[in-house]
Amino acid sequence: MNGEVQPADEPDWVRAWMDQRDQRAERPERKPGEVVDPIAAQQRAARRADRVSAGLAELASWLDDQVRQGLGAFDQRAYSELSRLAARMVDAQAPGVAGAVRRAAAAVGRGHDWPGELLEELALIHLIVSAHGRLAELPPSLADTVQSRIGWTTETARVLAEGEKLEDDWLMLGRVIEPDEHLTVRRVWLRGATTGRLGLLLTFAAGGRPLDPLPARPGEYVPGALSFYPGALPMRALLTQSAPRQPAPRPNGLNARQALAAYVESLAADPWNERWPLVLQHVRPARHGEGWALVDGSGAALELLPGWDAMRLLAVSAGDPITVAGEWNRAGLRPMTCWQGDRAVTL
Repeated sequence: MNGEVQPADEPDWVRAWMDQRDQRAERPERKPGEVVDPIAAQQRAARRADRVSAGLAELASWLDDQVRQGLGAFDQRAYSELSRLAARMVDAQAPGVAGAVRRAAAAVGRGHDWPGELLEELALIHLIVSAHGRLAELPPSLADTVQSRIGWTTETARVLAEGEKLEDDWLMLGRVIEPDEHLTVRRVWLRGATTGRLGLLLTFAAGGRPLDPLPARPGEYVPGALSFYPGALPMRALLTQSAPRQPAPRPNGLNARQALAAYVESLAADPWNERWPLVLQHVRPARHGEGWALVDGSGAALELLPGWDAMRLLAVSAGDPITVAGEWNRAGLRPMTCWQGDRAVTL
C-alpha cells in the first residue's frame, strides 16, 4: 500500500534456488577433464560401446551380402543404400564410420573408374569393422587409432597430461581451410626443424564463427611443444607455444618418388590415413592431361587436385624450379605454400 512492499516470508521456489546457489558455491572447483560422476560416465561409455558394436555388426552383415551378391548391379541402388547406412552409423554414435560411408556414397557414378574407387572405400570400411571386432588383440597404439577412426574422442586434458611431448622449432608448412555451412575445419601442418617430426593442428568453428588465430604464418617457425594424440601414426597434436614466431629459411624437400614412398610408409602404420604433408623440392608446375602436376628433375610427377587453379603457382615459378609444401591424398596434391628463394608464398 502507498507504494510500500510489505514484509513477507520467502516463497518456496526462492528458498530452493538460494539453497542450490549456496551448494554450487561450496563445491570445489573442477580440474579440466575431471569427471563429476565416474560411475555414470562409465555407464554412458558402456551404452555407447553397445550401440557402436550393434551398428558395426549391421554394417559388417551388409558388406558380406554385397560380396555374396556381387557389385555388378550395385550402381542402381548404391547411393540410397550407403546413405541409409551412413545415417545408421550416426545413430550408432560412430561418426567416423559414417563419414567413411558417405565418402563411399560420393564415389558412386563419379568418373569412369568409380567402381574401383568405390571398392577401395568399401575395403577400408570393412577393415575398420574387422579391426573393431579384434580390438582387444591389437597393439595399444593401433587400438587407439581404430577407436579414433570410429569416432571416439580423446579429451584435451588427457592429451596435455599423458600425450607424448616434443619441443622444437616447428616450421608451419601451410594450412588448409574447408568451410561448410555447419562447421569450418582448418588443418595446420607443422614440421620440427631438429626432429623432422610432423604435426597436425586441427581447429573447428561452428555456425560461421571465426577460427582461432594462426600461431604463425606459413613458412615461419613456431617455438614450442607439441602434445600428440595417441595412435599408431601420431600426428594430430596440441601446441603450447613458448616464444613468438620466428623467420625460417626455405625447407629441404623430397623428389616425387621419395614423397610417394613416405606416404606409402604412413599407410603401413595407419591404413585409414587420408592426408599426408609433403615438401617437394626442385619441381615445376606443368600441364598433365586436363589438369596440372608438379614435375621434378627426373621427370617424375605428382598430380595436383582436379580443378586446382595453378596460376599463382605458375606466377611464382615463372618456369624455374621451386619448393612446394602440399597436402597429399588419393585424389592428388593440394599445394599450400611455395618458396621463391627463402620467401614463402601462401597459395
